[in-house]
Amino acid sequence: MSKHRGLNILKRITRTFTAMMMLLFGAALLTKCASTMTPTGGPKDTLPPVIVHMLPDNFTTNIDTLRPPKIYVEFDEYVQIKDQQKELYTSPAMKKAPSVVRRGRGIVITIKDTLRPNTTYAINFGSAIQDNNESNPLHSMRYVFSTGPEIDSMYMSGYTADSYKADSVSKSFIYFFIADSVEKPSEWDSTMFKYKPDVIARAEKNGIFIAQNLKPVDYRIYAFEDTNNNMQYEPSVDQIGFLDSVYNPAKMPGFTIWFDSLRHYPSAEPQLYFRMFMDRRFARHTLSGQERLNRHKAMLYFGAPNPDVKSIRFDSIAEDKVIYDPFTAGRDTVALWFNLPEAELPDTLKGEITYIKHDSVNNLVEVTEKLRLAWVKTETKEEREERERLEKEREKAEKAGEEWVEPEKENPFKINIARSGELHKDKHIDIEFDYPLTKFDTTLISLKMTTEQITEPQSIDYTIVTDTLNRRKFQLRADWQSKAKYELVMPEGMFENVAQERNDTITCSYTGADVEKFAKVNINVTSSNPNASYILQLTNAQGRIQKQIFNVKSGKYVFEFVTPGDVMLRVVEDLNNNGKWDTGDMVIMRQPERTEIYKNEDGLEVITTKENWEFDLEVNMDTLFAPITMESVIKMLDDREDERLKKLAEEQAKKRKENANRQNQQGNQGGMGFGGMGGFGGLGGSGSTSGMGGMGGTGGLRGGSMSNMQR
Repeated sequence: MSKHRGLNILKRITRTFTAMMMLLFGAALLTKCASTMTPTGGPKDTLPPVIVHMLPDNFTTNIDTLRPPKIYVEFDEYVQIKDQQKELYTSPAMKKAPSVVRRGRGIVITIKDTLRPNTTYAINFGSAIQDNNESNPLHSMRYVFSTGPEIDSMYMSGYTADSYKADSVSKSFIYFFIADSVEKPSEWDSTMFKYKPDVIARAEKNGIFIAQNLKPVDYRIYAFEDTNNNMQYEPSVDQIGFLDSVYNPAKMPGFTIWFDSLRHYPSAEPQLYFRMFMDRRFARHTLSGQERLNRHKAMLYFGAPNPDVKSIRFDSIAEDKVIYDPFTAGRDTVALWFNLPEAELPDTLKGEITYIKHDSVNNLVEVTEKLRLAWVKTETKEEREERERLEKEREKAEKAGEEWVEPEKENPFKINIARSGELHKDKHIDIEFDYPLTKFDTTLISLKMTTEQITEPQSIDYTIVTDTLNRRKFQLRADWQSKAKYELVMPEGMFENVAQERNDTITCSYTGADVEKFAKVNINVTSSNPNASYILQLTNAQGRIQKQIFNVKSGKYVFEFVTPGDVMLRVVEDLNNNGKWDTGDMVIMRQPERTEIYKNEDGLEVITTKENWEFDLEVNMDTLFAPITMESVIKMLDDREDERLKKLAEEQAKKRKENANRQNQQGNQGGMGFGGMGGFGGLGGSGSTSGMGGMGGTGGLRGGSMSNMQR
């Protein structure tokens, strides 16, 4: 088959699909137009605006690059424009964003940029266009035109996922670079920093994107999460994902596209899969801020984790009286504590810091910068009210000729400790202080136990463990027995902090947890690779880690004292056996370590645990970490969607039952409503005028198989 003949067939396929969409949207348009005026007291309007006219028409060609015309889009009702800065973007990007203003029942789009020749442009509105009364958004509206004689008309779909959480990343931008127009990376990849994308797409909330108006050429493709809404990739701020190969839409297999009537936007089976990660290579080592929070505490803020600080010196404080304390998990925030009496600390501390910094050309150099940490005592509203109350009491006593004694102030010493609760082998007593301690006499602690057999309090052994990341946090551990009673006493003055504050007596009562109130998860791990190492993470249904086991090989492992409820098992493929998940590096083209969520034989990721139950899981690492294929990604998404819809149906059934019970209790004899009925939710504009804008369909059913393949 000749190249020209293949392209002609591609065009015919595209026209056929467009005609099908026009028929669908035409029916939607008629349905919507027949009921634009809702009678008073009728059902709430849930339909978005419908496009009835465009000038110039959508898909107009040969647009003037220097003086493009104003574009007018008319709807069947008055509209409003919401979140324009977040929702609206152009593909390719324009130096100056188009202005969009309302006029009558439509909008006027003014292009302020000089356009590229022979280029297909798309103005994407996201969900910015909404009806004026009920704010129903017209999802995925697009206006497409070309400065050349043809419209690029090829498609590609994909899925963006958080490589660690193994969950969708929504609203990511996908940048397509024509491979022949950028240098081919060998050891280093600087594409995202040196070039502008030729086509831009954006993922929906479910992480799925449908890229349109592509050419039948090879593309290098990247995805990033635009945290700051500036359409610019910022390392250490935005997540990034990249593909190891180039992709040509004309050589990709067909994919299924449908309208998700619950989420109200188009969705598709993905052809591409991005594992997104935070690349911290270009985080700049620089002192970005400093502040004094109180007399004894100051904060230094750096642009990158683990700053290399050589020295910190103050004019009025000896170096050994300054405590340097990395304060955050990312280690880019540092606390300075001053171990001096309050009277010896001036309101303004002057000094200097010497550290390794990125200069203007990104070289690391040693620099010395000034520090000026000022603090002014500011009276809070509560402090002012308390002062005024005491002044009134004193004046009242003096008028009555009575002696007034100022009440003793509350001890300012702060300690964060649970005074009661349940303890077991995985849950100990956490102790955290506001300030670093200068005195901690552990021999003064009293920990006693009583049981049904031991009625007289008996002292038991314990250990104190310091948190490796937080010098103000400790953990008291012991061999806690089920159903035993414990009393912990820490006497007055056993703690002293850098502000020379001391504690009052602290008394706590605990109970050894009843093992029968928890679940147990037994995991049998098999792997054909004896050198492979994994991390097992038991998380809640939202993905937050509850328990984890490191350095996992083939063998049996147990999670004890699992709180009943929904949990998931995340597995990290710890390739370098360092006990943590390692992120990727786009510049050296290294993908992040894989994480996978375990699924049972029914394809379910969420496991519901119950009290006093044991759950046995068979985890075959060869299967779980089999090579990723698009078929496996599609199956994973289908399983998740089935599980989501099942839970949604259960929640709706529960609400209906609760509402029915409430109505019965109230003796309500009112008529039935129409809320929650299915149908053509979110029908949109005509395919002939809005591209894929506002695609409609029934109940999330799949249909409209789309293919870029030559046939």
